[in-house]
Formats: sequence, structure tokens, C-alpha cells
Amino acid sequence: MSPRRSLVVVGAGPRGTGFLERLAANLPGLYGDEPLDVHVVDPHPPGPGRIWRTAQSPLLWMNSRAEDVTMFTDETVDMAGPVATGPTVAEWAGIEGRTFPTRSQQGAYLRWVYERARAALPASVTVHEHRTTALRISGPRDGRQRVWLAGTAVPLLVDLVVLTVGHLDAEPDPEQRELTGFAARHGLVHLPPDFTADTDLAALPAGEPVLVRGFGLAFVDLMVLLTEGRGGRYEGEGDALVYVPSGKEPVLHVGSRRGVPYHSKIGYVLDGERPPLPRFFGSEQTDALLARPGPVDFRRDVWPLIDKELGWAHYHRLFSTHPERTALAWSDFERAYEQAPPRGAELAAVVAAAVPDPADRLDLDALDHPLDGIRYASAEALQQGLRDYITEDLSRRHDPAHSPDAAVFAGLLSVYGQLLRLSRRLDPGSWWHGFFSYLASGPPGPRLRQLLALSRAGVVRFLGPQVTVEADEERGVFRAESAAVPGAWTEARALVEARIPDPTLELTGSPLLRALYEEGTRATNGGLLVVDPVDGRLLERDGRPHPRRFALGPHTTARTGSAFTRPRTGGVAFGQNDVAARAALAFLRDRECRLPAPLSA
Repeated sequence: MSPRRSLVVVGAGPRGTGFLERLAANLPGLYGDEPLDVHVVDPHPPGPGRIWRTAQSPLLWMNSRAEDVTMFTDETVDMAGPVATGPTVAEWAGIEGRTFPTRSQQGAYLRWVYERARAALPASVTVHEHRTTALRISGPRDGRQRVWLAGTAVPLLVDLVVLTVGHLDAEPDPEQRELTGFAARHGLVHLPPDFTADTDLAALPAGEPVLVRGFGLAFVDLMVLLTEGRGGRYEGEGDALVYVPSGKEPVLHVGSRRGVPYHSKIGYVLDGERPPLPRFFGSEQTDALLARPGPVDFRRDVWPLIDKELGWAHYHRLFSTHPERTALAWSDFERAYEQAPPRGAELAAVVAAAVPDPADRLDLDALDHPLDGIRYASAEALQQGLRDYITEDLSRRHDPAHSPDAAVFAGLLSVYGQLLRLSRRLDPGSWWHGFFSYLASGPPGPRLRQLLALSRAGVVRFLGPQVTVEADEERGVFRAESAAVPGAWTEARALVEARIPDPTLELTGSPLLRALYEEGTRATNGGLLVVDPVDGRLLERDGRPHPRRFALGPHTTARTGSAFTRPRTGGVAFGQNDVAARAALAFLRDRECRLPAPLSA
């Protein structure tokens, strides 16, 4: 008698839940009522998983509005499976759509989505939850797979494996190991890169200076947990917001490569005519890159196309919504812009002639290096300069007069769709994903207002850009310097790396992925699993897709630009989940799932 068909989903967070939802939606039409075992493996609660678990501080927010987060498909999603509509977080939780939900609220929503997907499976499907960690996968291409779990002596035997493990931990790199050793020798505190909500911050003493490297969302969480999380509070609102310390806060000296926080979330709705995208980085350009022999280089071959595409989105919006700030007819500008080579003097001249005010021009290099070349006479002058910068950013990101910024956000989403098609040939690297997050996935505006209040209260101090940190063996302290105030050093007995770890092939913290790498699964130098962009199957080193192994999510080359999907925006991740679920069901339906080889194989 042949065994029951089976698959395992490793990782039960949002992506695993999304795959399960698509499996339930497609199963009646593709698989029927044949018996099927579905194993779900995750040490954390199914639905929220680790990052969105409900048992975390209620002070931590999402950086998306409640009306902008859905786990359900609609007719805008490009997919073959059936649409299965459902509520946004705002609709499900009964909260105002423009608010930013807490992480625990999002976790409760994800748990409900998981339970709904599980309930939608027919009685012929049995779901087995394993609250543990998957350690290794083995098995032949043409036979059942063994999934070895922590704490068990006998592996799961399944026909298909779907990896949805999300963001991964990483072992410390040489610099982090050296800093940790230095801290141990001198009785200091060094907190290496980690998910801030998982970090024990008790070692950071009240009133003492703490050096912080990183100015993105991980810093925002750190800021919240070390201020409100220690009993501080805010009074007033808007520009009059004041922070009242509890006396338990350390003093956070924060800097980074750019020296500024991620841009505020845009605080208005993009209405009116939207830029027709893609235009300069669409299927035609992607097809040409895929057909080109030899490697595709991101900076040389792709970045110029992205630059021109984002400029197109920006100027289309400017001309259509604010024509009084332009000096050419749109048709003339469109023709000249189209003919000019990307990122050159000719294109810059076209823009300068058509857009008189430099503040209305898009300069991605200037955005990426906002403080380059700026010097301050003193650390105090730097504090005021950064407060002015953040205040201006808040004003701009909440003013529809600058709606080309929102059009650039739409352009970034369009760009990600093309990068997914190139993922088999190209890994854009950490710089691109960081730049995307810096422009498009920053903190809610209220968080930056809190940052300003903390700065005025002296609880947060800005270090500036291009921060370097030294371990001073003679003095037994950490020292930080920025190019913005040459010669000014800040000393502290604590250093926090406010960023999530960067997994690599050598330093991944996942024994499961390390075993896959060693076995022959293809991966990028940055530690991402290389997958077939069509259906998410893992690629082996010889380029062949593995017929029984899939991977979806940020640990793959087919990662999307954001954690969650806005309603009615095409839902690239939903489409990926649908294709993978349909491919898995078709395989289980049509292929003879052979018995495993002996355990010694």
C-alpha cells in the first residue's frame, strides 16, 4: 500500500501562512479529496511566527498602517488560482485604518489568518504542527525527503518540502567577534546585530552613554524600549511634543553610514493620475538582460535603468499634478527624457531645463548621501542640524505638494517586480535592499516626532554620518567619530549594533540552510537561496530546479520589497505563493511519490 502523500512547511510565520492559504484555495480544484498530510514546523506560534508573536512589548508598532496590510488576494493579483478575499488588519481588528497597529495586534491577525486557512482545508487533509526546529533535509531528487527535527530521532518522511523560514540569524563576523572579546576583557557591554525585540537590554545602565550603530527600524525599536519601555512618557503633540524622562534611560549616541534615520512613512494618499509603470525598466529591458551572455552586474547594467524609471515616476507626477513648477510642455519633456541616456549629463540637462527648482528634481545619489560634505563646528551644531533635517523630512513626507515622493514609492514597487525576474541571474545585494528600505520602508511619522523630542531632552544624541567605532585597549572604552565633526570623539562603555544580522554562506545561523549549502543547493554570496523565479523551486549548483524542494520569502533571491501587501496592489508575494502551491499540488497529484531509500543512504 502506497504511503499518504505529504508535504512539510518549514516556517509558520506570515509567508508560511500565506502558502497554506493558497494551498487551501487551490486544493479542491487541483488535488481533489485524496488524503494528504501537511506538516507545519516552527518553534514559534503558527501565524505570527517569531517576529510577529503576540508575546512582545505592546509599545512596538508595525511601520505600515492598518488599512495597508492584508493577507488576502484580490482580482489585481496575477495568479491562476481562485481569489479568496478577506479583511485588512483594520477591518479585522475594528481599528481606524490610518493608525499603525502594534506588533502584537498584527500577530493576532496572523494567527486568525492561519486558523482560517487551516479550517478551509477539507477533511481529507490532516495538519500536524511541530513546535520545534528543522535541522536538515536529505533524500534523493526522485524520492521522498527526510526532514530531521530537533529533539526527534526519526525524521519526517514527506514528498515535498516548502521552506518559508523568513529572516535568519547569523553567526558573528570577525569584527563582531573581536568587539565582543574586547568588551569581555574590559568589562564592557557589546550587543551584536539581532532582532531588537529579542535582545536583552538590561545590561545598558541608566544615565550612561551608549554608542549605537544603525539608524533604521531596529534603532527605532531600541529607542522605544529604552525610553517608554523604561517608564518615560510624552506630553503634548506635534512640534510641541515633550519627552518626560523616568531617569532609567541611557543616553543613546546614534550614527550610521548616512547619519540620518530612514525617511518617514508618507502621510497622505496618492490620488489623481498615477505614473504609467513600468516604462524604462520593464519586461523588454529585463528580457534583454536575461538574453545577454555573461554575468549581469547590478551597478553597471541595472541601476541606470532603475534610476531612469524612478525619475520617470517622479516627473510624470510633478508635471501632471504641479505643472506650475515646470518650464516645458509635458510632451516635449517626455520626448527629451526618453531619448537621453540614463544617469548622464544629457539627462541632467533635460531635467534642469524643465524643472527650475532643484528641490523638485530627483537625485538618488543625494538622497543616499544626504550629509556628504557637510561639516559642523561642534557636536551641538550637529544636533540642531539633524533636528532641522528630520523636521524638514517630516514636513515633506506629510505634504501632498511633494507627492512625486509617493510616485517614486510606486516606482520602487514596480522595480522590485523586474528584479524578481532577474533573480536567477542577479543578486542586487544588501545596498539595494537597504536603499529601498531607507526610502520606502521607514518609521511612522509619530516615531520621528518622538525622536525629535528625545533629542531635545538629551536622551538621544546624533553622531552623524560615516561613523567609525574603535576599541581603545589603552583606555578600555569604545570610541566613535563621524566625518561631520572631525576630531570629536564620543566614548562609551556600551556599544549596540542596531541592525538585523546579515547571513552569509559561511555565517548563517540556520543549521538547516548550512546543510543545504553543503549538500549542493545554490546560494548567493550573501547567503540567499537561489530559486527558480517561476515557481520558487530551489536550484542546485548545476542549475537544475529540485523537483521536491521549494523556498519562498526573504531568505531567497525571489524576495519581495516589503513584509506585507497593500490591498489592490498586485500582491507579488501572493502570486508567488499561488504558483508554488499549485506546482506542489500538481506534483503530488500526478507523480508517483516513491518510497524512501534506506536510512543509511
